[in-house]
Amino acid sequence: MSTDAQLAPLATRFGDALHRTRALVTYNLLLRVRDPSQLISYLITPMVFMVMLQPLYEEALETGTVHAVTGQLVMFSVFAMAIVGNAIFVEREWRTWDRLRASRAARWELLVGKAVPVFVVLLFQQAVLFVYGVAVIGMPLPVSLPLLLAAMSIWGVTLLAMGAALATLVRSRGDLIVACDVGAITVSTVGGTFLPVDLMPGWAQDIAPFSPGYWGLSMLRAAVEGDVAETFRPALVCLAIVLVTGAFATYRLAHGWGRSHLV
Repeated sequence: MSTDAQLAPLATRFGDALHRTRALVTYNLLLRVRDPSQLISYLITPMVFMVMLQPLYEEALETGTVHAVTGQLVMFSVFAMAIVGNAIFVEREWRTWDRLRASRAARWELLVGKAVPVFVVLLFQQAVLFVYGVAVIGMPLPVSLPLLLAAMSIWGVTLLAMGAALATLVRSRGDLIVACDVGAITVSTVGGTFLPVDLMPGWAQDIAPFSPGYWGLSMLRAAVEGDVAETFRPALVCLAIVLVTGAFATYRLAHGWGRSHLV
């Protein structure tokens, strides 16, 4: 059998997989577009906080404007984990996840189809808030846009993985809302997004590095300043979080999570 003949079925299967994945991405993106209320809330609220807190941060910190923007961005991007959770949890409410698993789509196609639209939403939120920070709050232009985009992407994937893991643990939409709100406030506040870590009590400074928000904030601030070395270390920590929470979420989604009975 010729090489071309061997590659033809492989190309066909790849084309079919790409077609199914594109259909799933389009469908899930349409769902996000039709329900923009959460995203609007997580855009408008941090904008208000940035304006109100900027004078305070400028009095307390040399880089007060940068912290006013990045701190609120990280805090409300953590809140946006609710978007991730709802995007996944709705599959249980509609009892459609097992139907999707029974289709011809492979598991990775289902996960990509669900993850890509939510990742785009998270990246869009960060981009809008950064533009607002520069245009309205007066934050200096980032030194390296590619470095900032890389940091934003890593932080978006981190939120995606954490939100997916959380969605596979809760047993109701009410539990999801409470977990997202309490978790977001805890993760972001302990991480120094609202009050800089240097100004927090000693015990809070000690536990700050255990918060993903601490590493997300450190990474984005360093990226804005164009410091590659200082961006690299927190990026590695964020990627480690992605591996752990992403693997857990993938396992749960692949082993009967979507069945009608609670797991």
